[in-house]
Amino acid sequence: MTPGVRPLVAGNWKMNGLAGSLAEIDAMRRAADAGESGPAELLVCPPATLIAQAAWRIKGGELSLGAQDCAPEPSGAFTGDISAAMLKDAGAAYVIVGHSERRALHHETDGLVRAKAEAALKAGLTPIVCVGETQAEREAGQQAVVVLRQLRGSLPAEATSETVVVAYEPVWAIGTGLTATPKDIAAVHNGIRALLVDMYGARCGKIRLLYGGSVKPGNCSEILPLDNVDGALIGGASLKATEFLAIAAAYR
Repeated sequence: MTPGVRPLVAGNWKMNGLAGSLAEIDAMRRAADAGESGPAELLVCPPATLIAQAAWRIKGGELSLGAQDCAPEPSGAFTGDISAAMLKDAGAAYVIVGHSERRALHHETDGLVRAKAEAALKAGLTPIVCVGETQAEREAGQQAVVVLRQLRGSLPAEATSETVVVAYEPVWAIGTGLTATPKDIAAVHNGIRALLVDMYGARCGKIRLLYGGSVKPGNCSEILPLDNVDGALIGGASLKATEFLAIAAAYR
């Protein structure tokens, strides 16, 4: 953990969840309101179809709400896209940008991710900017090069510790059950922290750095206490409140 930084435990539901799944969000809200995650902030990012309904259910509570992607444009003839302002209007406070699945399946470039992050900031949302290397890049010894390149190309120039979150998700560890070793995670997060300070100075010295990649109740106690790991971005384990809250409980 980074001294003086409030941890963030974020759940990315991906393309999962129907109206019945809102019961899980109800349970998360109750736990957040009861302080069951200790000092950590709890955030859930359901599909866009559930954001407005979720916003009504958590209104006035301690659970934060986010979206999984946004368009770089504020409005216009972009059928099927959802702007950052629309997400803000629906009740979101955060938005994930540059997730590896968007980069790979939708061919998103660092420049596009940066444009989305800038759009999020302009709309009053906090972007969670994702970076991470593939298995092939890791085996080629390009892990640090890829991650630092993505950071330089994806982060908005106006980023500060209060307005932007960074998530490191090694692609080979997402949904595979594989997890980077604590030593690997610490090395990458320390490198990210050093780059942020080099790029932006003190104003970005405490940007929250999340780790994502098959984080579960069984391994979170080894990952979350690491230096410069300020929380987690959780996929499958966030679909059920019991698993999600078991991870967050590591901060109690």
